[in-house]
Amino acid sequence: MEPVLYTEARDMLMARAVPVGIEIVPLSESYGRVLAEDLVAAEDIPAFDRSPYDGYAFRAADVACAADAHPVTLRITEEIPAGATPTVPVTTGTAAKILTGAPLPNGADTIINYEVTSFTAETVTFYAPVQEGKNIIRAGDDVRKGQLLAAAGSVIDAGTAGSLAGQGRAYVSVFRRPKVAILSTGSELVEADQVPGPGMIRNSNAYSISAALYAAGLEPVYLGIAQDTVEGIAALMERGLAECDAVISTGGVSVGDYDLTPAALDCIGAETFVRGVRLKPGMACAFAQRGAKLLYALSGNPASSIVSFYAVTLPALRKLTGRADVLSAELTVELADRFPKSSPVPRMLRGTLDLSDGIVRMRLPRDQGNVTLSTAIGCNVMAIIPAGSGPQEAGTKLKGFVI
Repeated sequence: MEPVLYTEARDMLMARAVPVGIEIVPLSESYGRVLAEDLVAAEDIPAFDRSPYDGYAFRAADVACAADAHPVTLRITEEIPAGATPTVPVTTGTAAKILTGAPLPNGADTIINYEVTSFTAETVTFYAPVQEGKNIIRAGDDVRKGQLLAAAGSVIDAGTAGSLAGQGRAYVSVFRRPKVAILSTGSELVEADQVPGPGMIRNSNAYSISAALYAAGLEPVYLGIAQDTVEGIAALMERGLAECDAVISTGGVSVGDYDLTPAALDCIGAETFVRGVRLKPGMACAFAQRGAKLLYALSGNPASSIVSFYAVTLPALRKLTGRADVLSAELTVELADRFPKSSPVPRMLRGTLDLSDGIVRMRLPRDQGNVTLSTAIGCNVMAIIPAGSGPQEAGTKLKGFVI
């Protein structure tokens, strides 16, 4: 099976991914979850005409002739605080003292803030005309009944949560958070809390992938380390398929004697539809499916696995969460540093955004190597060098995406 362009692999994964299910959760537990229903307003917000600040409600016609030389004084009939209901209509020659958020009384057609008037407990005096309809927050100014506030597939953020509460929604339908099994392969690996022996290394991939999954709204389930045997890798894959909605493995996908992950995929009866992508780093990989569940076999090299995760697998994983916007936000970046290598295949540069002078620049870490993970600390953007490119000078503009 020949390697495919990384975007082809990404699109094939997205086409096969399906949201994992729906559940009802309390609004207080919905933040960051994905809506499984359109949020359509059932009522206007606000539900009544109200005041934007402390002042007076009156008839504009009553002060049409007001001027510094000829002030107009109105009698105050009542005070209306927020949460109260007006009891006296505003009529000719009268006004109501009204506080922020309080309902507009019948008969009043405008509001003015108290600072531009003079007043006593019984009267308010005006020194200029006020336009009819001035300073009234109308019913439905924020939300109109029947308005689409948020579509299914959108992530519940602060605005969505507040709008749900404003519509009286204490519970909301969301897509279930998918569980993703993570397994690492390699007889050279030990767990993070162990002291490596000669020739051994700690397993970092499980933790970098777990962190990336958490950030994307998925639930990682770490299964452990599989030794370099087909049976050991297959056993953990079987467990992952039984317990989770998808499986991610790292290691064992190149062409060496101990690269046994593809054979393990065959052993469990999975259909491998991608074996390698044209991308650096991250060429070594395999993607397979058994039943409705996808298996993402990534490189064991730390930087390769994280690049492949963001560039190829993340959109399909987002689709599992029910998100509509599965592709990362794209942007054009200007390289702040020179990149000295040629790129016979598409290359992903990882770096950090620098907006300090208003230009979208990308700063590169000191090393973009396959095995260098520490330089991914703080990285929040990736840029794409097209295949066949030579070294990239500082100031070069590249297409990229936010991670």
